[in-house]
Amino acid sequence: MNTVFEWDRIFFNDLPVSFLLEVVFRTVVMFIMVLLTLKLTGKRGVKQLSVFEVVIIISLGSAAGDPMFYNDVGIIPAITVFVCILVMYRVITVLLGKSKKFEIFMEGKVLCFVEDGQFSINNFEREDIAKDEFFAELRLKSIEHLGQVKNAYIETNGAISVYFYEEDNIKYGLPIRPQLFDLKSTTIPKSGIYACTFCANTQELQPTTAICSVCGRNEWVEAIRTKRVQ
Repeated sequence: MNTVFEWDRIFFNDLPVSFLLEVVFRTVVMFIMVLLTLKLTGKRGVKQLSVFEVVIIISLGSAAGDPMFYNDVGIIPAITVFVCILVMYRVITVLLGKSKKFEIFMEGKVLCFVEDGQFSINNFEREDIAKDEFFAELRLKSIEHLGQVKNAYIETNGAISVYFYEEDNIKYGLPIRPQLFDLKSTTIPKSGIYACTFCANTQELQPTTAICSVCGRNEWVEAIRTKRVQ
């Protein structure tokens, strides 16, 4: 029976110190295998990885990790796993190029989140992204309100692409800066142009309560029309 804090077991798992040299050799071999496999699959930048490509990376990491330090895991079986992953990658890549339906199934498709300064509600609800997270992505692009945005798309890799209105065409829009958006209310304090906090539709309203003509919600915030600062 093992005793608590048995240092030889904790640090070396009852293996000789000389096994560290084998660990170094195994690590070098598997590291080179990862590099070669990624080179053969033609990887792009990490931010451009699709879900399928992330699965490939995780599989490679799992196959490479164990042979680096487990003495009962051979290098040749691990290399066999690498070859299988590479073959599967090539086969699926060919299928992606030949079948549009298969491509959409594997990688999804580009969705329009903002059109003419308003949310495309149906597309937004289909994606697992919170409104706060989406606003944060827009703020990183120096966007202050949706009236500056002609179209915003979520790409298949999760990145947000934005097309802007020309300065002269900027219109009133839903503010996305927290200190402005958090002023939302179901009552209209004064006459003016307001944006629905759910769909970003803008309407001229009088001091009272109001229902959005697009989505039927009743929560509003005062719209703004500031120009975008580059």
